[in-house]
Amino acid sequence: MTVKKHFYLTTPIYYVNDVPHIGHAYTTLACDVLARYKRARGFEVSFLTGTDEHGQKVEKAAHAKGETPLELADRVVKRFQSLWEKLNVSHTDFIRTSQERHKLAVQEIFRRIEAKGDIYLGEYEDWYCTPCETYWTETNLLDGNCPDCGRPTEKLKEASYFFRMSKFQNQLLEHIEANPDFIQPKTRRNEILSFVREGLRDLSISRTTFSWGIPVPGNDQHIIYVWFDALTNYISALGFPNEDGDFADFWPCDVHVIGKDILRFHTVYWPTFLLAAGLPLPKSVFAHGWWTVEGQKMSKSLANVVEPNMLVDKYGVDAIRYFLLREVPFGLDGDFSHNALVHRINSDLANDLGNLVSRSTAMLSKYFNGSLPTPGELEEIDCDLRDKFVRQIDVVDAQMEALAFNKALQSIWELVSAANKYIDESAPWTLAKDPAQQQRLGTVLYNLLEGIRLIGLLVTPFMPDTGASIGSILGLGPEDQLLEEHDSWGLLKPGSTVAKAAPLFPRIETE
Repeated sequence: MTVKKHFYLTTPIYYVNDVPHIGHAYTTLACDVLARYKRARGFEVSFLTGTDEHGQKVEKAAHAKGETPLELADRVVKRFQSLWEKLNVSHTDFIRTSQERHKLAVQEIFRRIEAKGDIYLGEYEDWYCTPCETYWTETNLLDGNCPDCGRPTEKLKEASYFFRMSKFQNQLLEHIEANPDFIQPKTRRNEILSFVREGLRDLSISRTTFSWGIPVPGNDQHIIYVWFDALTNYISALGFPNEDGDFADFWPCDVHVIGKDILRFHTVYWPTFLLAAGLPLPKSVFAHGWWTVEGQKMSKSLANVVEPNMLVDKYGVDAIRYFLLREVPFGLDGDFSHNALVHRINSDLANDLGNLVSRSTAMLSKYFNGSLPTPGELEEIDCDLRDKFVRQIDVVDAQMEALAFNKALQSIWELVSAANKYIDESAPWTLAKDPAQQQRLGTVLYNLLEGIRLIGLLVTPFMPDTGASIGSILGLGPEDQLLEEHDSWGLLKPGSTVAKAAPLFPRIETE
């Protein structure tokens, strides 16, 4: 009996007070592509996303609107859920920090750490930024303002539970040094190493100034600090504190995918909480970059926040999925522009891929009535094409393992180019004029459609609808589209019927 391979990946949970923008879409789509790829490679995948619903900001916003914090959360969470549906995101679970299953897990991990003596009651005094929900020391402030958002801070003093984060400094350092892939990319790893080496302070992990959150077990005057609460979602979704079932199958997580702005919480706070609770650490945390828009930082005041629903309505879901993961190396910052998006759609999708599929199927329809011929003996040009596909599938696999999505798409497009070049060099239209070349013509068209089949399998995680369309044109069912079982050359069955394809991506005319 084969043991099922498991793979667990997560997006951050998104703050319920935010409006979903291109940054949220980017993280979630990257996870979706990886989840779909792993499924196609035979893994059982747990793919988690969700919303972070507690804290002072939500409480204030709700009261200002005359509703309870839960009413606000119930209303706003739908924005994220409907966007993920629209973007064709295949998450297996959606966690909300207001759910009872989450509360149980947070209180249990708090109890475990407290029982070991690593949580104690003290008093906290520092400069607090409400929008960022972060305390800063005097030396951190910039002209008295928050160093992250630039807004005013206020001096607060309150009783607080503290987590002995300082105690785990050396253990965390050793873990990061012993596991080079724990923090990716490498630049982020170096940043965290130098931060930890500077020394960790104990962390205030409760608040008494608001009530919208999870109470400290045994002292409901205190609400558990939002980051201690939020990070625990990654195990509460797996059924923790029950350590059987999904938790046993999927923890430790294979990769937490996050934006670089929350790197410290995921690579310092979260691992030290887990070390203190005696739980395994995630295998890796990958921090990607930020998007600017037409060269400028996204901000509400500039009114340049790119709204993903509008993009999908205008350009189509697969085009957006392709563009976001093709345009920028994953891990670096990127710039969004409508011109670059239209250029990608017209050149990569309409000209390169769309044209390949439509002209190949049109020739098969014209010369063989859409019935796939039996290939004859292969010539050098055919072997070169076949060998390039066989090699490139391994290359794409390695790039997907490394979360190098744009490189994987580049590699797939090299196959698209190779197939288009093969058409030009083997000139089927010339072969068709000579009855003696009928078998050669059949071989060329078979190879072309077999190449298209493999390209379809490889693009499916990135563009699910496009992959399904290619499969359906070739007469394949969902069972024929598992990469793990169908990634070798020559699996298209001669005699099968291939439909003449309509353009996959109509060109966009620019004004």
